[in-house]
Amino acid sequence: MNRQSSLQRIQQQQSPWDILIIGGGATGIGIAVDAASRGYSVCLFEQSDFGKGTSSRSTKLVHGGVRYLRQGNLALVFGALRERAILRRNAPHLVHDMPFIVPSYGRLDSPFYWTGLKLYDLLSLGQSFGKSELLSRQDVLTLAPTIEPKGLRGGVMYHDGQFDDARLLISLAQTADAHGAALLNYAPVVRLLHDSQGKVRGVDIRDLETGQECTIASRCVINATGAFVDAVRRLDDPASSAMIAPSQGTHIVLPRSFLPGDTAIMVPKTPDGRVMFAVPWNGQVVVGTTDTPVIAATIEPVAQQQEINFILETAGRYLAIK
Repeated sequence: MNRQSSLQRIQQQQSPWDILIIGGGATGIGIAVDAASRGYSVCLFEQSDFGKGTSSRSTKLVHGGVRYLRQGNLALVFGALRERAILRRNAPHLVHDMPFIVPSYGRLDSPFYWTGLKLYDLLSLGQSFGKSELLSRQDVLTLAPTIEPKGLRGGVMYHDGQFDDARLLISLAQTADAHGAALLNYAPVVRLLHDSQGKVRGVDIRDLETGQECTIASRCVINATGAFVDAVRRLDDPASSAMIAPSQGTHIVLPRSFLPGDTAIMVPKTPDGRVMFAVPWNGQVVVGTTDTPVIAATIEPVAQQQEINFILETAGRYLAIK
């Protein structure tokens, strides 16, 4: 995959592209792979680095929606587990097993969590990373010695997937390129072009490397810009109302000494009703996440102090190291 060759192909294209994609995150790149592998001519434009936004800032988990078990949303969990199995099969070099401990402090916590997680195993239809199992108090402290021991009764271990989100995205971009798609980063869309019926039939892009603008015609234009979808829509109609209400999820990164074992921790219920993960990652521990409404999405979001405090306070209830 070479930027200059992609740019040349885009400039030399004589006929309209079948599909033009705005946005080089997981959704846009995924569409490019799917469409190009089916024989469509595809071009994609990203205003910054591929995967600059949400797609490279995840909790690094390929999970089957374990948090939705409590809500009884089995259809969503089943679908997520199916997708997890597909991703594991297609990218075994990027997806691996991550064991999780759910610590139990209440008398009925362990049987309750174990029942739900066995259902999680069953819904995977034999595609789980490992079987869920009950743990004694000593088992938990052996596997995760920094878990808060006061009041600890035991726990449950279950298995989910961990992956390198940025590497997966670049691998998919390379796959799309290999199937003939032309992908160009640092090329924001500055205008949408319309035919005589008012339908969007192309875009003007600006190459940030040279400052030059280029007109691209396409039979279909897809807005895959995630949190920035309304900004692109307003290129078409500046008065259009917002379709999304942006929010941000914050993670904090702690030294590995806070969780020195090879297992992650899942806190099944936080004060705001969410779940929280503490996951070993590249020699550190990623802890999160939050869900905080924001006025507008930004390319470089900043964690709010209240989010940082929330994560630290919640993690502090389950970790002996303060």
